[in-house]
Amino acid sequence: MEPFSSTVPISIVNGFLSGANRAAVARLAEHSGIPYELLQTPGARATQEQFSTLYRLLAIELDDEMPGIFSRPLRRGTLKFLCLSLLDAPRLEVALHRFGQFFHLILDDLELVSRRDGAHACLELVEPSAPSAAPVPRASMLGCELMLKLVHGVASWLIRQKIPLAGVDFAFPRPAQVADLVYLFPGPVRFDCAATRIVFDAAYLDLPVRQRKTDLDAFLARAPEDWIFVSFAERLMHHRVWQIIADRLPVASNIDEVAHDLNMSMRTLSRRLEAEGTTFQAIKDEVRRDMAIQRLTRSTDAIAAIAYDVGFDNPTAFHRAFRHWTGSTPAAYRQGVSPVLVAALAAPLATSVAAPLAGAEE
Repeated sequence: MEPFSSTVPISIVNGFLSGANRAAVARLAEHSGIPYELLQTPGARATQEQFSTLYRLLAIELDDEMPGIFSRPLRRGTLKFLCLSLLDAPRLEVALHRFGQFFHLILDDLELVSRRDGAHACLELVEPSAPSAAPVPRASMLGCELMLKLVHGVASWLIRQKIPLAGVDFAFPRPAQVADLVYLFPGPVRFDCAATRIVFDAAYLDLPVRQRKTDLDAFLARAPEDWIFVSFAERLMHHRVWQIIADRLPVASNIDEVAHDLNMSMRTLSRRLEAEGTTFQAIKDEVRRDMAIQRLTRSTDAIAAIAYDVGFDNPTAFHRAFRHWTGSTPAAYRQGVSPVLVAALAAPLATSVAAPLAGAEE
């Protein structure tokens, strides 16, 4: 088990909140352990646990498993019926075709097309082939990200192995917070492309579906953790460096030491990180930021102790760096509900999201 995990940018959190009224936003953020004022702070972040709790609360509040993201809600039980329709597919290729057909029936915003392209499989989001009489909003970048995450997560779950991605393309301009996408997609991400799609080895299409109906409730109960976030085992050089720096704390790492641990030269490591759109210093700051946020939201440890544990001898320097990273003070992250309450909320909420149609398919 990872000692701590990467955090979630507040832009994604706010995207999930877009379908709720402001009173509901304040209430649900509080119950998720996210101080309300952080939602107004562009650089703020939430833990994965807070994000997942908020997702479950919103799914219940709005009766929408993609809360407010698409032009019509995906009612509770949609993901369950989707997965049930895939379980008897003989192989992944058939299951992915059914996945696209399922959302063709219930979504107006986009369609998912799966195909082979030589040695690669391609899952592409396209404009609806039969637009409705009334115009509907085009799917947002967040909607496209989440749909690609969902199909990749469900596909990996069906064959019981994570599918590595050869590429992730978006027909959108490069966003300001592009670095955060490395925590969502285990592969190179490109922008301003001709299509929005994920690409992987076509050999995975021929693998059999290995999950059974008895496995489904556990998968749904862990939504969205099992299909949104990327585990460290899947990640790129960026994340290998991230983990080494984290393991060394409170001792500060330098690029020479990390390159030695990876059996490569400093120049090679810098080149590899540059190809992934980041730098050693940026990753070092991410590690310290995310570890500090985890400790601030999960513990009652003194801020000075947290500062030391993430590599700062001077609490004043830590406060200054933290404000630079997040736009807020460390104390602002202490205003959410306690970790005990968050944990207590998460378990019953997971059941309530997964279970409303538990007996409907019998």
